[in-house]
Amino acid sequence: MMPLTLANAGEELIIRKVGGNQEIRQHLENLGFVPGHTVIVVSEIAGNVIVNVKESRVAISKEMAQRIMV
Repeated sequence: MMPLTLANAGEELIIRKVGGNQEIRQHLENLGFVPGHTVIVVSEIAGNVIVNVKESRVAISKEMAQRIMV
């Protein structure tokens, strides 16, 4: 397992775990970051990540991406 921030652009990965407190986990799950689902990294700029998740393109901060284990 590794944090989403270490993934390369174009990689399709499976979400293994979403960390953080209950509020943060709920927010990320509402965006589509649910364990067991796939996520594709579109690009990464200064640690901030743009991903395709559940047929949507989502940008998340480096801090949030570090809580998503793939």
